[in-house]
Amino acid sequence: MIKLRSKRFSRSSSKLGHGSKGASSPEKDCKNNGEIKWELRPGGMLVQKRESNQSAGEGVIAIRVSTVSQWHDISIDATSTFGELKMILSLVTSLEPREQRLLFKGKEREDNEFLHMVGVRDKDKVLLLEDPAIKEMKLLGMARGQQPINNACCTITA
Repeated sequence: MIKLRSKRFSRSSSKLGHGSKGASSPEKDCKNNGEIKWELRPGGMLVQKRESNQSAGEGVIAIRVSTVSQWHDISIDATSTFGELKMILSLVTSLEPREQRLLFKGKEREDNEFLHMVGVRDKDKVLLLEDPAIKEMKLLGMARGQQPINNACCTITA
């Protein structure tokens, strides 16, 4: 079992002034006496709660998605997945989500990975590439005139 209290962080109730006439509310005492608030992160890690109103993994972030020839600024919730980002990008680009490969910090990311868990922050850059296997299938389909392989061909006699 982990003990989370330390002598330097705890205060006795006599120092808080609970018995005095002009005692402030318990919420103000909590902020003024140096008591630490804890939060449990999604990975199971217990950490000190941040003082700012917006902690990591909350709120809307702006991501710059770069393709080979252009870039798109996308606003998305920080707790979204890369799969959800692909859905948004499918509206902006002509690529379906299964045709997209997203790279962040040099690694391809899976659809079920969360942006904030990987470390994507506001104004970060994500690289969008077309899946080479699907691109090759499209090119082969265009060369054949969009005919599936199973179709019978016409016989030409001279």
